[in-house]
Amino acid sequence: MNRYLPLSILALAILAFATLMLVIAPGIQINARPAPEGLRPYTEAEARGREVYVSLGCLYCHSQQPRSGDQAPDGERGWGRPSVAEDYAYDQPHQLGTMRTGPDLLNVSARLPSEGWHLTHLYQPRAIFDWSIMPSYPYLFDHKDTAGPGDVVVALPAAHAPADGVIVASQKALDLTAYLVALDRTYPAPTNGLRDHGYGSSEGPEPTPAEEAR
Repeated sequence: MNRYLPLSILALAILAFATLMLVIAPGIQINARPAPEGLRPYTEAEARGREVYVSLGCLYCHSQQPRSGDQAPDGERGWGRPSVAEDYAYDQPHQLGTMRTGPDLLNVSARLPSEGWHLTHLYQPRAIFDWSIMPSYPYLFDHKDTAGPGDVVVALPAAHAPADGVIVASQKALDLTAYLVALDRTYPAPTNGLRDHGYGSSEGPEPTPAEEAR
């Protein structure tokens, strides 16, 4: 008998247990609960924008899981109440993320609902905050001599605007912005989904510019 066989069986058992507890069981838990009132499925444009969000690796710097006051003052930052399983009813797979290089974005639309703001910020974050370390995404936009019918022109300060012509948003930029504007889970959390009751109101003070975006 291969002396390594018991170790292989043990490793497979640990992997199976971890898969059950960390992947399958949470999925069953989420699917067993109805979507809360106030949460709607993503539109086609928003779903496409979510794919752009994933492809750009936005979750490497931005989480989508506000945490309770016992762990981090996310509510005080204006990032919303702690998230619960039902908040991700239409997210397959979820984009929880692990980093806090930038602010949590699960409720970014609640504090930054402007499409124009997001387009400018995506094209050149330094056009809004000169200290921002967020990368720019100029390849999501087109430089044209003049805007055509239906084009969405990006508002830019003179220091970041082209010498001639205009910057217009591509469909990918519009879809990504539609997704960001759809991120709002500030409705009351379902009581059966709460892990604790110590965070108080979902509303916090106005975020500072450093907390709003990078």
